Amino acid sequence: MKRLAILGALHEEIADLLAAMEPGATVHRIAMRDFHVGTLWGTPCVIALSRIGKVAASATASIVIREFDVSRVIFTGLAGGLHADVEVGDVVVASTLMQHDMDARPLFDQHEIPLLGRVCFDADAGMSKLLRDSAVTFTQAFTHASPGAATQAMPTVHHGLIATGDRFVSHNDEAQVLRKRLPTALCVEMEGAAMAQVCYEFGVPFAVLRVISDRADHAAKTDFTAFLENVARVYSAGILSPLLKSGALLDG
Repeated sequence: MKRLAILGALHEEIADLLAAMEPGATVHRIAMRDFHVGTLWGTPCVIALSRIGKVAASATASIVIREFDVSRVIFTGLAGGLHADVEVGDVVVASTLMQHDMDARPLFDQHEIPLLGRVCFDADAGMSKLLRDSAVTFTQAFTHASPGAATQAMPTVHHGLIATGDRFVSHNDEAQVLRKRLPTALCVEMEGAAMAQVCYEFGVPFAVLRVISDRADHAAKTDFTAFLENVARVYSAGILSPLLKSGALLDG
């Protein structure tokens, strides 16, 4: 049986997905993590909280692939905007991901993953297109239905490079360093590229969906917390639900 894994670093990012799981779901406790196995909007799924950071995300991805025989993996959550065109409230779907803090020089080039001979890991093109199309539909409807929508800018759905590192970027100077070093990076987060590496090594297709909660600057902590509590869970469920209802994410 084909099964989809959905991972998120914080409970709020997957809360509405867990609440929507059909009766009969089971919880498996492995390595201090709860893996919720059941049916979500008609699609067989495993939902898990990865926790924060590259090691935690890698461990969770490895477990869900080995123990639950998933055929595809999606990571969903928030991120800090890096690129000038990316605003708070926008959605980023990864085309590729890299670890901005990987640096094994002089043994390997900066950002290169040792012994794999690559810097970036490509997300599955078919899954990513489905997420982009669903995100466009959702953000348009969500904005129109929100109070004050007439004064709100329509969120943009972006597709491109996501940078991952074991650091919550919340200072202007640090964000500027990343922008200069990685001018095409759309946003920065703490799990995606680590999960992507695990999926690559196991040969499992994956996709990453991020909602921009802040601009990775001095206001990031406040912006992130407010966005997490009020928006993150709505976006994740709203974008994923039509795809799960149609079965498209496992059919491709």
